Amino acid sequence: MAFVVTARKWRPKKFSEIVGQEHVTSTLKNAIKQNRIAHAYLFTGPRGVGKTTTARLLAKSLNCTSPVNQEPCNECESCNLIQNAQTLDIIEIDGASNRGIDEIRTLRESVKYAPIKSKYKIYIIDEVHMLTRESFNAFLKTLEEPPKYTIFIFATTDVHKVPLTIISRCQRYDFRRIQLDTIKGTLAKIAAAEKIEIDDTSLTIISKKADGALRDAESYFDQVVS
Repeated sequence: MAFVVTARKWRPKKFSEIVGQEHVTSTLKNAIKQNRIAHAYLFTGPRGVGKTTTARLLAKSLNCTSPVNQEPCNECESCNLIQNAQTLDIIEIDGASNRGIDEIRTLRESVKYAPIKSKYKIYIIDEVHMLTRESFNAFLKTLEEPPKYTIFIFATTDVHKVPLTIISRCQRYDFRRIQLDTIKGTLAKIAAAEKIEIDDTSLTIISKKADGALRDAESYFDQVVS
């Protein structure tokens, strides 16, 4: 069997599996429960703390046909299509490599079309702060009055580069660096589940080096145990 990196193999499939960001996940679940769904979200914070994963889970939860306590069932057709990146209704865009006004104009055109199978058509734009100012300006009208079936989820490691005109149109969630003990505990659980022997000192060193980013910790973990 081909090796799968820990960060990918153990990527959360439910909000309850996301560590260190309970202030975000509990608020999102409550919003889903009350059907208070925003048309635009802004996830800010350091890299490797769960922003993109949370965005994908939000997209999955909102389109799940059999949710359980505001969590995706991970079994319905919609969940499986999103999990395997096989749906045209969830569009992930890298802001660093699709930052020009032409790309945003193309996005604006695609927004006009309703989702094919899903309840919502969701755009996840990572590193949104990398968009040019012209691109942000072109985005404003769409962001202000999107079709009812459209949701935008922006993620950024540098919110200060995102124009206030964009921020003010989004529901903002600030992700935090994850506590050392939380990272260490997560790595210990992974090691136990994978039947990997690793001493407590090594787990502590890895967790410190990660500096609050679980994704980095999982990468260091792979290096140490290989």
